[in-house]
Amino acid sequence: MAAAPSLDVVLFDIDDTLYSTTAFAHDARRAAVAAMIHHGLQVSEEEGNRELAEVVAEFTSNYDEHLDRLLDRLGPTRWGGRNPAVLIAAGVVAYHQTKERHLRPLPDAIVLLRSLHQAGVRTGIVSAGLRVKQAEKLVRLGVLPWLDPGAIFFSDQMGVSKPNPKIYAKACEALRVPPARTMYVGDRPETDVAPARAVGLRTVHYRGAHGRYSDSPARPPADHEVELLTDLKPVLRESYGLPV
Repeated sequence: MAAAPSLDVVLFDIDDTLYSTTAFAHDARRAAVAAMIHHGLQVSEEEGNRELAEVVAEFTSNYDEHLDRLLDRLGPTRWGGRNPAVLIAAGVVAYHQTKERHLRPLPDAIVLLRSLHQAGVRTGIVSAGLRVKQAEKLVRLGVLPWLDPGAIFFSDQMGVSKPNPKIYAKACEALRVPPARTMYVGDRPETDVAPARAVGLRTVHYRGAHGRYSDSPARPPADHEVELLTDLKPVLRESYGLPV
């Protein structure tokens, strides 16, 4: 008789875990700048992309007015006599058109989520960011059918965000699952691995999306480190007794 599984829930980050945020954001922001130039913004693509990258770094990726701040930085003399709202709208449309075309889950994420769902393993999300923005990603990625609807947590609904370990503790409390019987999979050592480990979750450092943090070592180390999410299948079977 097989031993009882030692995990009840597997939780995932979204960005650079279920899809390549870094690659998508690069393409979408470049498309936005190109569209703004097409509609009259007087800046080279090189300068526009450089300034926008600085805006994102300074105001964080979850900020809602990157393009507004880009125009502020460049100043009215670069707006080509256009209403700035038109330039911003052009950038927003191009960004969302890129989202429609290119926002896709990573193939290894699809395989693992399907396998967990078919095995009856409770699977969910703990993500930092704006609730609707993060939820939109899940809808566009098409992964909701493989997730437990009651196991989706966004930081701005919880009153706490990464890297505060409380975000993971609160998720486990809401699920009525001990942290030791919960696994968290994410790409960022400082915000995903370390705080989740601090409250007792099993942790996985995922490097396969090749994002900004893929080469950052996890300190303390994660319980597991993988290049592909599908590499977790034998780990979940052999170390935790899950039928995947």
